[in-house]
Amino acid sequence: MMINDKRILAIIPARGGSKRLPRKNILPMIGKPLISWSIDAAKSSKYIDTVFISTDDEEIQSISLKYGANVPELRPKKLASDTASTESMLLYTLNKYGENYDVVILLQPTSPLRTVDDIDNAVELFVEKHAFSVVSVTSCEHSPLWSNTLPIDSNMKDFINNENLRRSQDLDNFYRLNGAIYIFDIKKLQRYGKICYTKESYACKMSNVNSVDIDTELDFQVAELLLSKKIC
Repeated sequence: MMINDKRILAIIPARGGSKRLPRKNILPMIGKPLISWSIDAAKSSKYIDTVFISTDDEEIQSISLKYGANVPELRPKKLASDTASTESMLLYTLNKYGENYDVVILLQPTSPLRTVDDIDNAVELFVEKHAFSVVSVTSCEHSPLWSNTLPIDSNMKDFINNENLRRSQDLDNFYRLNGAIYIFDIKKLQRYGKICYTKESYACKMSNVNSVDIDTELDFQVAELLLSKKIC
């Protein structure tokens, strides 16, 4: 179902290499490759027209095709290194394949608890606000006002400002990026030539549970446990 006559392209970036958790994008999570959870959520969206995978890996390409995603090529090597940015991949993909779309949604495959409702709510906010971008956030589990760097001798004399020595529930709410959803107006993004945040950028709040991002083996185990409870 088109929303405000906008054609929407979802891009899921999935490199084959991962140092801390090898092959994480296709590791089995409750019987399905990790990337398939993001593909299924995107394909279930009321608003997304095409689900596109950007990968440098033939096995990821094959699995993604099996789950109904569009994978017309393997990513060029210069966009597949450890130092290649998501921004460069996104702009390359849009310049080559984004001509017939108005909006792009970037969905990291490492957010398997992100739901179709999270995606559709973010799209609706994007349209409601006439936004350049919408980015998903979640509340900080611990206030950053209780955080600081430490000197070499680990002295805590100036660790916390005295004004912030209050009960945690009395501190302001802080939010952090959760990496799950990024939505951009394609023409404006191409005009800027970079991922940036402006007065036309808005936050879409997600729950802490749905915001689990997988980077390590522990993250994977936590996500799998939470996901198994959700689908039981």
